[in-house]
Amino acid sequence: MTPVIELDGLGKRFGAHTVLDSLSLDISGGIFALLGPNGAGKTTLVSILTTLTRPDSGRARILGHDVEREAARVRRHIGTTGQYAATDEALTGRENLVMIARLLGLGTIDARRRADELLDSFDLAQAANRPVSGYSGGMRRRVDLAASLVLTPAVLFLDEPTTGLDPASRSRLWDDIAARAAEGCCVFMTTQMLDEAEALADRVAILQGGRVIADGTVERLISLVGTETAVLVDGAGEVRRTLGSPGDAAELARDLSALGEEDRGLRLELRRPTLDDAFLALTGRPAGATSRLDSREVAA
Repeated sequence: MTPVIELDGLGKRFGAHTVLDSLSLDISGGIFALLGPNGAGKTTLVSILTTLTRPDSGRARILGHDVEREAARVRRHIGTTGQYAATDEALTGRENLVMIARLLGLGTIDARRRADELLDSFDLAQAANRPVSGYSGGMRRRVDLAASLVLTPAVLFLDEPTTGLDPASRSRLWDDIAARAAEGCCVFMTTQMLDEAEALADRVAILQGGRVIADGTVERLISLVGTETAVLVDGAGEVRRTLGSPGDAAELARDLSALGEEDRGLRLELRRPTLDDAFLALTGRPAGATSRLDSREVAA
C-alpha cells in the first residue's frame, strides 16, 4: 500500500541550526502523533508538509504528490489547524465557516449548507450566530477544526490542537479527532500532551535533534523502558521507595526484607511505565522542555 505521507531525506536549517536532519518516514493512515521537546522541529515539519515552508533538501509527498512541485494538488487533499486560533473574532461561527468555504471555491448555497453541517457535527449550532469573540477557548478550537474540514480532507494536520484547553474541552476535541479518523481521514498531529498521544494515536514517533529517535505504537515505546515496577507509596500516593521488578521474585523479596522502621505504613503498589516515562528516558528531558534550536521554531 502506498503511504499517505512520505518523507525522504528531508532537511531544513535556520541559520546555523539544523532543524530537520535527513528525515525519512512513511505514514500509512490512522492517527499519527509526533512528539518532541519544544524546538525539536515538529512545527517546521508540519509547515513543510502543508506547503507553507520549503525544505532545504530531500522530498516530501502527500498521497504521491510532491509538496514543492505539486503544492496546489497537495492543498486540495489536506486540512490544517495550527497552534493558534485562525478565526475572525468579529464574525459569527457560521460566518467564519461560510467565508472559508467560499475562499475554497464553494458557491454561496453550498458554502452555507457545508457550514451548517459542520456546526451540527461539532455541536456549535446553538452558538452559530454569536460572534466568535464570545466563544470559550474550546469552542474556538472546534471552529478552527471545523474550518480545516470544509472540503473533507484526506489528510488532517493538527499542530498541538488542545494546548490551553480545559480538561472538558480537551476531551471533547479528542472525540472530534477520533471521529475524523474513524471516517477514514489520516490525522497527523503534534502534541506536548503525552496522555493525548497515549489516548488517541495508533502510532507515535519522537523527534529530537531533527531525527526520529523512536517510532512505533504506544505500547512499543513504553516497552523500551521496562515493565512493571514495585513501589512503596505513602497515604497521599507519593512514591517513597522503588523496589525491584515483580517479575524477579528473588530480587523483590530481598528488597522487602531490607525495609526499615521508616518504611512502616507505606503501601506496596505495582506501577506500569507510562509514555511520559518513555519520553523522559529516550530524550533526557520532560515533554514541554525546550531544545537548543532556532528561536523561531521555539516560538512556534
